[in-house]
Amino acid sequence: MGIEIADDGIVRTSGEALDTAAIDGPDLPPESTRSFAEFFDAITSNVSQVLHGKDETIELALMCLLAEGHLLIEDVPGVGKTSLAKAIAASIDCSWKRVQFTPDLLPADLIGVSIYKRSTESFRFEPGPLFANIVLADEINRASPKTQSALLEAMEERQITADGVSRPLEPPFMVIATQNPIDQEGTYRLPESQLDRFLLRISIGYPARGAEIQMLEAQGSLGALRTLEPVVSAPEIRGMIAAVRDVHIADALKSYLVDISEASRRHPAIELGLSPRATLQLAAASRAHAAARGRNYATPDDVKAVGVAALSHRIMVRADHGAHLSPPDAIAEVFEAVPVPVPK
Repeated sequence: MGIEIADDGIVRTSGEALDTAAIDGPDLPPESTRSFAEFFDAITSNVSQVLHGKDETIELALMCLLAEGHLLIEDVPGVGKTSLAKAIAASIDCSWKRVQFTPDLLPADLIGVSIYKRSTESFRFEPGPLFANIVLADEINRASPKTQSALLEAMEERQITADGVSRPLEPPFMVIATQNPIDQEGTYRLPESQLDRFLLRISIGYPARGAEIQMLEAQGSLGALRTLEPVVSAPEIRGMIAAVRDVHIADALKSYLVDISEASRRHPAIELGLSPRATLQLAAASRAHAAARGRNYATPDDVKAVGVAALSHRIMVRADHGAHLSPPDAIAEVFEAVPVPVPK
């Protein structure tokens, strides 16, 4: 069983059909279609030219895009956070904008402004950088909470309201935000309401010795970024997103997802457990992981594979436990406490 995407973004499944039908469209010759895995591998290989030795991190970032989520990359300066975001944007033939978040950045700098035209005696709306398919919010926790909150409507509802008018954002739409650890000087903590809008939070970490030597031989990632070319189009990405939506989740797996959320709310070390949005987004990330592995159905292994990245930023560990239990460790304990469903 597999998923094929045509050049115009039409989705087909091979083998057993999905419970929800694939997107209808005109029949195309076999040579005009590529499998989901081929598209996924093409993007991964393209991005790995910039970020060496981090295949798992790259795959998680792409799964986030295909699950219609937003990505938060948190790590110390200099490990490739911005390079990863730029490489993903450069690998897709669609619009993208970069915003450098600073303490003096205003909400209007993101959303856009209305400009008065004397010739017509009317106002014309000039859209801001949020009106792009991929938005890189670089060092998002350098900006004030008021500016950070300007992203909430765009991330959740895929629209922007300005001057009383709601303007939809063209799909695909993804915010890739980078941030330095919150204990660094000049940073603001992201509010829980905004953290909950990010589907995945990942860190890159320092490269292995061989990968770092490879970076030196390639003279850093800047040269690779300049020569990077798109390997998929916007319609093809929309086709992949549609394929992820159609990945089947069995009733037993749905119960497993709810059990995980309920267990987090009962965990003695967790003060703020997982919200219903967290359950929905964990399911979306699990679908994307299954599709990336060539399946049109999700399994408990898919849930576990994305669990820490999808959930650890959505909980709050009690102060008396925080010294010896991190949020990722708490999520790991939740998974250990919940029985895995077995096929009958």
